[in-house]
Amino acid sequence: MLSKDYIIGLTDGEGTFLAYIWKRKKITQNPRVECYYAIKMREDELPLLKEVKRFFGCGNIYFQKEYRKNQRDNYRFQIRKIKDINEKVIPFFKKNPLHSQKKKDFEIFCKVLEIVNRKEHLTKAGLKKIKKLKEKMHK
Repeated sequence: MLSKDYIIGLTDGEGTFLAYIWKRKKITQNPRVECYYAIKMREDELPLLKEVKRFFGCGNIYFQKEYRKNQRDNYRFQIRKIKDINEKVIPFFKKNPLHSQKKKDFEIFCKVLEIVNRKEHLTKAGLKKIKKLKEKMHK
């Protein structure tokens, strides 16, 4: 089993916290906000991602074909279920803080998630807050 320090270091180096706003095809539907935590690694690191999945006890691993000639295919571990993010990811990283720029991204991610948890993302004002927060991420 991987240690918490290993997960922190791996996330600092290869992890990401993302929030997407998906516009729906029907005008009458609100945009969908999707939050997730992910780690992407080369395809030969699949056993390590399986260990990360075992550590959190949730999430999925996806193969990602790379079409750029100078890049290798990879796998992406991600946790997308809001329940798992709220109950596993957020508490883990609050108790075990990151050290890199990703610490700031995590803090913003938590704010976005609070808006989603309160269902404010279903309003124009809530979406506007999320868009402003997203602008501060991944700098």
